[in-house]
Amino acid sequence: MESLQFWERKNKMMGLGTYGNLLPMNKKGGRGYDVPEGVDIRGRYDEEFAKILTKDAVQFVVDLQREFRNHVNYAMECRKEAKRRYNLGALPGFDPATRNIREGMWTCAQVPPAVADRRVEITGPVERKMIINALNSGAKVFMADFEDALSPSWENLMRGQVNLKDAVDGTISFHDKARNKDYKLNDQIAKLFVRPRGWHLPEAHILIDGEPATGCLVDFGLYFYHNYAKFRQNQGAGFGPFFYLPKMEHSREARIWNNVFERAEKMAGIERGSIRATVLIETLPAVFQMDEILYELRDHSVGLNCGRWDYIFSYVKTFQAHPDRLLPDRVQVGMTQHFMRSYSELLIRTCHRRGVHAMGGMAAQIPIRDDPAANEAALELVRKDKLREVKAGHDGTWAAHPGLISDCIEVFTNNMGNAPNQIQTVKREDAAALTEEDLLQRPRGLRTMEGLRLNTRVGIQYLAAWLTGSGSVPLYNLMEDAATAEISRVQNWQWLKYGVELDGDGLGVKVTKDLFGRVVEEEMTRIESEVGKEKFKKGMYKEACKIFTRQCTTPTLDDFLTLDAYNYIVIQHPQGSSNL
Repeated sequence: MESLQFWERKNKMMGLGTYGNLLPMNKKGGRGYDVPEGVDIRGRYDEEFAKILTKDAVQFVVDLQREFRNHVNYAMECRKEAKRRYNLGALPGFDPATRNIREGMWTCAQVPPAVADRRVEITGPVERKMIINALNSGAKVFMADFEDALSPSWENLMRGQVNLKDAVDGTISFHDKARNKDYKLNDQIAKLFVRPRGWHLPEAHILIDGEPATGCLVDFGLYFYHNYAKFRQNQGAGFGPFFYLPKMEHSREARIWNNVFERAEKMAGIERGSIRATVLIETLPAVFQMDEILYELRDHSVGLNCGRWDYIFSYVKTFQAHPDRLLPDRVQVGMTQHFMRSYSELLIRTCHRRGVHAMGGMAAQIPIRDDPAANEAALELVRKDKLREVKAGHDGTWAAHPGLISDCIEVFTNNMGNAPNQIQTVKREDAAALTEEDLLQRPRGLRTMEGLRLNTRVGIQYLAAWLTGSGSVPLYNLMEDAATAEISRVQNWQWLKYGVELDGDGLGVKVTKDLFGRVVEEEMTRIESEVGKEKFKKGMYKEACKIFTRQCTTPTLDDFLTLDAYNYIVIQHPQGSSNL
């Protein structure tokens, strides 16, 4: 994590406060949170939030932060060193030092019965209505997201904790004033998994010993502290809570999580191995560490997941200094590309060899209610994708919308029957022959002006929504999260850096800053036309355009778009004043 002084310097240059926007102290004074020594909560005071930010709960987060921050800092430095090597021409690959782990005959702890069947999982942000609809959707699992589907404002994060506590308690409800409709949980609901943020993201509203807290330790710590007992009783049948872990690049990061889990289990007085987690394999370096990641988490693992959109983003980021590895239009980079198919097949073999779930990727389509023909065509694409996954050996898959659940379940059930998973029946030993070259093979396809335009249009619109509090955004009949914006950004950056020819148009046009400037201008006009002048004026489209354009044209590629944009949504209230 960067120091507070680092962010002070950076934000001063950007015209922002210490870390984002620092509001003046409420002159009337304001009630603050009751916090342990060494903690400064800069988020707005709210009585509901105070029930989450109790002194004991915050102390648990503080204990995690103090025990593990040096390990996290070391892991982030190792990421920087790996990036330096890749930028000098090195390629990711299997680590000779851990060959014994890859070739050993060990297995992970047995999968808890409560989550043996995960054939369809729905994902979404920790918003109240979303949580209810997702738990009621008919999916086997709901992954409630503090990461890519959430804009991490103080309000969203703390409201999300309140919502999850009510969900675990079984008391969550929501009244939609616009529709005059009440929402509450059904008797039968999905199992709840929670995805905290990645190791790299800070929580600037909570300072511990003068430095921003580690975002994922805040997300995990507060949720675990308040919910482990009720979750194990109501959802986990003696196990849990359950988690998804994002953005890992190396098994040392999994080791930190395993130690965090053991620390939490000890604090709670529950059995070792109660907490279970699925790791998203969504970075290129991590595909070479799948056995090692499972080994570190072997007492706490329930598998791996193909986080395929972030995986494509990571491919470009890893090879940012390799002009021979340029991506075609992102719509052409699907699971039929050799490097993507190889990644999926190796993940299935690895998981099943170790006795855990191999989860498939996201279906991001949204039902198209005003065009039945287009809707059926979209659903057919989803069915084909899910059929490919289940036949390959995946034990389950992801969907972004409740309207897709029944189709996905039907495909998996038709091929799996009554079996809860395929862990014991589909071993994929043929994938043992996959090599580093298979996992790194250059994607094939063409680059077009429409690809450049779509990247720009989607990237700006997503970022505009993110800046105003929405991290899960419907665009062009797809539910987009930060991963899509990241692909759009890094692909534009890559094409600009290397002046690529748009070979799919047959015109020989090369991508230059001048061309990109014209594309941005024209796409902003199109966005205004599509969303309407009033929404365009009220939204943060111009701010988003500036950030996105800067990110695409910067000489050195930033690691994460959201890390830069985070500065614009942080609003600090000194000493947690209510300051309304």
